[in-house]
Parts: sequence; C-alpha cells; structure tokens
Amino acid sequence: MKLVMFDHDGERHLGALRPGHEDQVVELTPLAHDLLALIDAGESALAEARQIVSGGGARTRALKDVTLLPPLDPPRGNIIAMGRNYQKHAEETAHGGEAKPPTIFTKAITSVTGPYDDIAIDPSISADIDWEVELAVVIGRRGANIPRREALAHVFGYMVLNDVSARDIQNGWGGQYFKGKSLDRSCPTGPWVVTRDEIPNPQGLGLRLRVNGQVKQDGNTRDMIYPVDATIEWASKGMTLLPGTVIATGTPDGVGFARTPPEFLKADDVMETEVEGIGVLRNRMVPARALIRD
Repeated sequence: MKLVMFDHDGERHLGALRPGHEDQVVELTPLAHDLLALIDAGESALAEARQIVSGGGARTRALKDVTLLPPLDPPRGNIIAMGRNYQKHAEETAHGGEAKPPTIFTKAITSVTGPYDDIAIDPSISADIDWEVELAVVIGRRGANIPRREALAHVFGYMVLNDVSARDIQNGWGGQYFKGKSLDRSCPTGPWVVTRDEIPNPQGLGLRLRVNGQVKQDGNTRDMIYPVDATIEWASKGMTLLPGTVIATGTPDGVGFARTPPEFLKADDVMETEVEGIGVLRNRMVPARALIRD
C-alpha cells in the first residue's frame, strides 16, 4: 500500500492510494487518526487497512482534490540520519577511503515539511542551501541491538526524503550537523509511505534529484556502503528504535557544495526529488517572510 496523510477542508485524514487507480485516495481515518497511530496498532490494523482499500465501501476522494501532508508529522523522535553512506559522496566531500562506521546525526522534527510544500530561504540565516535525495526508512517494530538478518522485519515502509542542508551552518559553525540540517520546514518527505511488502529489496532503487529540470544527482541504493539492513543494525546498537522512527539512509554524489564552482539553491528554484518505486517530491524555494509559527 501507499499510505498518505492529507488535508481536506482543513482537516487531517489518513488514507491510501487505491491500487490500480492511484489518482484516488481511500480514506482510512475511521481505522486510525494518523499514520503513527496505524503503525502503533500493529499488523492486524494494517491488514484491516488493506481490506478497506481493496473493498468498495470506504469514502474515496480524487487525489487532485486533496493536499498531501508529510506522512509522519512529527515522526517518533528526531529523524536519524546517516552521513557519507555512498562512496562517491564520501569522496566528493573529502571523506573518502576505507568505509568505517557511518556518521549518525539527527534532524529536528520541526524540519519536516510536505511533499509539495514551498521551502523558505532566509539569507540572514543561511545563504548556502543545498539538496540531498535520500531513501527514508520508517520503523514499524520496536527493537535494540537488532541483528542484520532480522533488520528488514522491523521496517514498516519507505518514503522519499530530501535532506536540505544549510552548508554554511553545517560546516562553518564548528561542525553543526544538527543545526545545519534542522531549519524549520526544510525537509520534505513523502509523498507517501510505501509498505515493506511492496519493496522486498530496497537495494536496487534509483535516486534522482533535479533542480529546474536539470539532473543534479543520479544514483542507486545498491551503492550504499551500509545497506538498509546494516544501517538499522548499526543505528540500533545500544539504542532502541521505536515504531514511527524515520531513518534517512544517506545521499549519493552530486550535492551542490561539492561542485566546481559550488551551487546553492535560490528563490524560485524547483527541486524534484525521486526514489524509484516510491514517488517524487516537488518543492519550490521561496523568499522567507516575516512569519512566526506557533
């Protein structure tokens, strides 16, 4: 299934794309009020959701008539992110050589934004905003010290994530990964979560990122240094992964700051962030406005 959160008439709803008719959204709100609640309800609730989606009695809306929201807003805890998990990206960022345990950092839950939302650029905060296409893993089962052979059984599903990064903050404030990757509403996710059964092998998915139609990144998850199962094993060492946790598994080469000359996003640029078999995010960069969010 492709599970979504959507807004209709100012109200949030859980839904799923109808198989074979993915221009339609089947409402699942009577089953669970959001995706996190569905994950918490376990396999029986997921089986019931499949029955509702395949049946004919549930309320259905046209996809074009709803606004897609981030599937998990917020996820359960900060997004766990893997740094330098593709060899060519490690090399382009001057961290090549023998693969070592990956860098793990987190992104604030307030960085999450929708699959088609605008992203604000505020030059007083950062002038070096960069892109990173990533496969995101949504954890479905609680676990710590998860053996690699059991890791994929802990996955609920997968989605697309763009780890938009303020490079001047990340690299120029003494190595502030958390701050540089946690600007408010800067991390688009979605457009839906594809359940694990539809992607039995996550190590063969193309990843592409385009800016204004021009391809900037073109990679494949087969090139991960630490594949998804090894990433989960490493991330769970001595640390419990909770249902609803999101793991961003790293980006391939082609990021802006490593180009010659460096390239950064500017107002009116449009990013398209794609993972094969999942979907495409489309986000426009816009000037920041004097706006305080509660």
